[in-house]
Amino acid sequence: MATPTGSGARGVAVPARPGAPTTGPAVGPAVGAAAGPAAGPAARRSPGALSPRGLRARLARASRTAPGRLRLAGALLTVLTVAFGGLTTWQLESRAQAAERVVSYSQPLSQAAADINRSLADADTTAASGFLLAGTEPKAVRDRYEQDLSTAAKLIADAAARTTSSSPAQVWLAKLNQQLPVYAGLVETARADNRLGIPLGGAYLRYASEQMRTVLLPAAAQLAAIENDELAGDYAEAKAAPWGAYVLAVITLAALAWVQVLLFRRTNRVFNPGLLGATAAVLAGALWLAVTGLTTNAALKDSDRDGATPLRALNAARVDVLTARLAENLHYVARGSTAKYADQWSKTTDHLSKDVPKDTPEDRRTGTLPDAFRLAPGDAQGVIGKAAQQYDEWRTRHDAAKKLETENADYQGALDATVTAKPEDAPKTADAAFNTTDQLLAQAAGIEQDRFRAAAKGADGDLRAAAVAVAVLGLVAAAAALRGLGRRLAEYR
Repeated sequence: MATPTGSGARGVAVPARPGAPTTGPAVGPAVGAAAGPAAGPAARRSPGALSPRGLRARLARASRTAPGRLRLAGALLTVLTVAFGGLTTWQLESRAQAAERVVSYSQPLSQAAADINRSLADADTTAASGFLLAGTEPKAVRDRYEQDLSTAAKLIADAAARTTSSSPAQVWLAKLNQQLPVYAGLVETARADNRLGIPLGGAYLRYASEQMRTVLLPAAAQLAAIENDELAGDYAEAKAAPWGAYVLAVITLAALAWVQVLLFRRTNRVFNPGLLGATAAVLAGALWLAVTGLTTNAALKDSDRDGATPLRALNAARVDVLTARLAENLHYVARGSTAKYADQWSKTTDHLSKDVPKDTPEDRRTGTLPDAFRLAPGDAQGVIGKAAQQYDEWRTRHDAAKKLETENADYQGALDATVTAKPEDAPKTADAAFNTTDQLLAQAAGIEQDRFRAAAKGADGDLRAAAVAVAVLGLVAAAAALRGLGRRLAEYR
């Protein structure tokens, strides 16, 4: 048996083959061992084409030649011009959606909430007027009460259908929907007892009014506050400046200018038609963006200044007018048994407009009615001024009726001076002055609503048109830049 006489390159004994020399080094394993380590690092030093190192290597090789640098410039300009068009389109579309919500969703819901509040207050006031007239209640008074309830119910249902389930407004809408039939039932009980001559009718009516003032009207006020906040949020989003698009436009224009300067220095050619066209397209898109932003912002500001903001002030004054009228009526329903409603009248009228000499200009008074006057646009301001004059007349007639009750102990005379079913005496009552005030304020509200629609209408369309135009201009700029650099590349072939 042969004995090992040699060793491998790594000191491992290698057995001798039969018939082979027993002396000399064994070389087989040494060759294999040397070949492995030599091939491994070379393979590891070759990065993948899509790895970060591979991409950097390719960019480095491309930047060493003029054609490579042109290709890199073309890729950069394409990315910038397309990104400018895409970002601008997205930001303008977001603003367009917000402007559309202002016109078709937020402001109508805000106004609907105010109308719910006013309709409920008017229903309570009218129910008290009908109660005072008892068997002589005119059909018009009853119809007005029923119309108020119908309007409130319809507006509540419409608002619930248009409001998302996650909106906090749903809580107050549900409460209004639940409590409105309860209130109507109490009023009908009071009305029936009153017609039968049962004194309990007055207590039922006062309790119904208490439910209106402590449950329904606060819920309507909360609903209006929520809708006003949503309207303010949509206004802010619709008027937000697209700073991202402006910044990207500046960067894109700077990149186009930089490439053209480099080409001029290397080729001594002053103009590159393709790059000039790309620059003009991006500049046109930026100008379109700026002009559209200015015009739509101006329109939205006009709609807020001449419509939405004056309407909120006017709605507050209208509710105060109705609350004062309700206090006046409930005082006579209670037959002077309590000073609660007289105090409520004084408090509400002071909030509506401080008692000052009649010749004091409206814009120098304080209260919700003077506030509505100051904020109103020109054509609505004149109507509110007439309403303020009628309000002063109403207070004069109220004071005269109060004097009959307190100084002459003439309850019936005071009641007839306040509200009456006699057609010949009706124009001289406090109720007539109140109705004229309320009608004039409703007319002013219609004017301001029209001003809002006229100013805000079309803002979303202008923004969407600009979005489409800038998107097209971005693509045109990308194509023009590639064509302009492609002509330079062709010179190297």
